[in-house]
Amino acid sequence: MKVEKYVFLWMLGSSLLLTSCFSSKKVVYLKDMQIDSLYAITRQNEQKIKQDDKLSIVISSQKPELSIPFNTRTGSSYRVDAEGETTANSSLVTKENGYIVDRHGCIEFPVLGLLHVEGLTREELAQQIRQRLIDEKYINDPIVSVELLNMKVTMMGEVSKIGVLSIQDRHVTLMEALSRAGGLTTNACPDKVAVIREEGGQRKMLMADLRSASVFSSPAFYLQQNDIVYVQPQAARSSDKENRNWRLYSTGIGLISIITSLYVLFK
Repeated sequence: MKVEKYVFLWMLGSSLLLTSCFSSKKVVYLKDMQIDSLYAITRQNEQKIKQDDKLSIVISSQKPELSIPFNTRTGSSYRVDAEGETTANSSLVTKENGYIVDRHGCIEFPVLGLLHVEGLTREELAQQIRQRLIDEKYINDPIVSVELLNMKVTMMGEVSKIGVLSIQDRHVTLMEALSRAGGLTTNACPDKVAVIREEGGQRKMLMADLRSASVFSSPAFYLQQNDIVYVQPQAARSSDKENRNWRLYSTGIGLISIITSLYVLFK
C-alpha cells in the first residue's frame, strides 16, 4: 500500500510540475516603484536632425504675401480683398511633402538655397532660417515652424506585434512604443530591453530594465528617430513539433495520474 501511495504522489507531483511549466508567465513592470514616492522627471534631449529625415518647414508672417515664396511646397494660395487685405485660402492648401535631408546633410530651401541642417535641432534650424530672413531683409517678423514628418521606431524580439511604428508625435517613450506593439510576450526578459541608436554615423546599444523605476532616467526611455527596440527572450522558442510532443506527454501524464488516483482511492 505504501508503494502505491508513493506512486500516486509521484504522478501527482509530475502533473503539477508540468502544469506549472505550461502556465502563463506574467510580466511585472516597475516592481521597485513605491506608492506615493516621488520620482524626478528627466526631460528628453532635443533630437538632432539626421540624413534621410523628412522635415516640414513652414514660414508665416503678419503679411502672408511675404511668406509665399518660402512655402511653395505647401500649395497654399492667398487672395486679396477689396481693401487690400491678404488672407490664406485654406481650401486650396495641400499636404506638406517635406524636405528630405540628403547624404551630405543638406536640404534645398526656396530662395535661401542649400542649407546644411544635419546635427541641428528643430529649434536651432528654425532660428537659423528666421535670422537669415531678417538679415537678408525678406521678412521682418517671420515665424518659422520645423517638424519631423517621418519619425519611425522598429520593434523586434519578444513583443506581440513586430514591425515599424510611425510616430506622429514629437517624441515617444519606450513604454508607449511597447504598448503600441502589443506589449511583451510571456517569453520576454523585461530587464533586457535593448535600444539600438544611431549617433554620429555610428550605432550603439542602450539597455533598459522595465522592472525598475530606473527606466525613467535611462537614456533609452525617450526614443529617437530610427531607434531599434529589441526585447531579448528568456529562452529559445520551441518548435511546433516540440510543443505538440510536450502537450501529448503532459496529457498522457495527466491521464495516468487520474487513473492512478482512482485506483488508489477505490482499491
